Amino acid sequence: MLKSHIHSEDILTASKEQYRVLVADDEKTSRIMLVHYIKKMGYEPVEAVDGEECIDILTREPVDIILLDIHMPRKDGFDVMTWLNEHDYKIPVIMVTASHDIPKTVKCIKMGAYEYLTKPLDTERLQIVVRNALSESALHGRVQQLKKELKTKELFHNIIGKSHAIRKTMEQAMQVMDTELNVLILGESGTGKELFAQAIHEGSTRKNGPFVSVNCAAISHELAESLLFGHIKGSFTGANNDHAGFFEQAHHGTLFLDEIGDMNADIQAKVLRAIQEKKIRRVGEKKERSVDFRVISATNMNFDEAIRSNSFREDLYYRLEEFPLFIPPLRQRAEDIPLLARYFLEQFCSTNNLKTPAISEEALNELTSYSWPGNVRELKNAIQRTAISNRNRQEITAILHAGSHRQSKELCKAPESPPQTEPAVTSSQDGIIPLDEIERNAITEAYRICEGNPTKTARLLGIGRATLYRKLKKFGLN
Repeated sequence: MLKSHIHSEDILTASKEQYRVLVADDEKTSRIMLVHYIKKMGYEPVEAVDGEECIDILTREPVDIILLDIHMPRKDGFDVMTWLNEHDYKIPVIMVTASHDIPKTVKCIKMGAYEYLTKPLDTERLQIVVRNALSESALHGRVQQLKKELKTKELFHNIIGKSHAIRKTMEQAMQVMDTELNVLILGESGTGKELFAQAIHEGSTRKNGPFVSVNCAAISHELAESLLFGHIKGSFTGANNDHAGFFEQAHHGTLFLDEIGDMNADIQAKVLRAIQEKKIRRVGEKKERSVDFRVISATNMNFDEAIRSNSFREDLYYRLEEFPLFIPPLRQRAEDIPLLARYFLEQFCSTNNLKTPAISEEALNELTSYSWPGNVRELKNAIQRTAISNRNRQEITAILHAGSHRQSKELCKAPESPPQTEPAVTSSQDGIIPLDEIERNAITEAYRICEGNPTKTARLLGIGRATLYRKLKKFGLN
């Protein structure tokens, strides 16, 4: 029953944000009255006739606050509070109880309830408590969001980008990092797969353990078993000491298997067993060792094709791919290219004591219009080359070699029968052509074919731009 001390016009009208209030009370009259006033306050009521239905609703629908009666059939208020704590639900709970149930209510408060109201309910008190609980919950949610954003910045400080594609990948990495799931990172070469692997490790419960990075493509078949699982002294020629393999080195930490798709087929079965059993056996040793590790792997290969061709075990793939994480290529996050370019430029110039030039709009357009098949790694290389060639300039107007993969054939392709106004080489008096003359004529002809573009000319001649400039100075060519 409710005691009303306020008029209907004093009750809050519908708020801009429609909060959902779950009313769990087996007493029908009390529940109907609560629902009525919740509506007048501008909130959306959801009804539950007992604790079991209350829990069922919480598993299916979003709820912002709970008005919870203590005495209910099937599951009571204590059961609901216990369930909320076990499932880590951060929802404010207002207990609704009779005056003689205060000791039980205090117990619920200790279990995490926000506040309690005694029957008969005072609508003014109800309004204030509900509003304060929602405000505090919203503030708590904002604080948690800020903490999450701060943690994201700390963990992904080496990953530059604000695009939707890269932020989505970061969010997925945040979801899985504090679990024990094995993560398979997929993406093209140069996208930063190892940076994400390190971030996942740093954000996990294993952050105080080792992060062991293994390039599977660089491991020869002969040494694979020894490197991965270790060996004991005398187990083979050259085994002068006991050696802990990569799996054992990653004990209580994370094992990062980079380029996992290039792992030799013969060793895949042993890796699968090690991941399944969390046990390894050193080469030459009879006993097994228990090892505690988490596996993060990465590849740029197409697993469907590899499995069909029997070059990669399907069962190992599914063991590695407990949580797949796709790193988008740079062409799918073009808005991040200017950020990355400026970051690499400032970093390189600072390291090498160079004055950092500005990047012109023309150069930025050149950067964003290129597809970057080598992704972030190729962009970094291009920026570093450009920084060196522009060390005495205030502004970068062109990117050195940017787009070379895409344009190399077109830029350096000479006409099949180029018209010549003069012979490319001339005979000397004794029939021997001086080397300098051949070189000078070749440079002159290449410049003509490439219409005076030094980058194209150097590429056509098969020399670097610096070498070309030295030759131009030597021969007095402008």
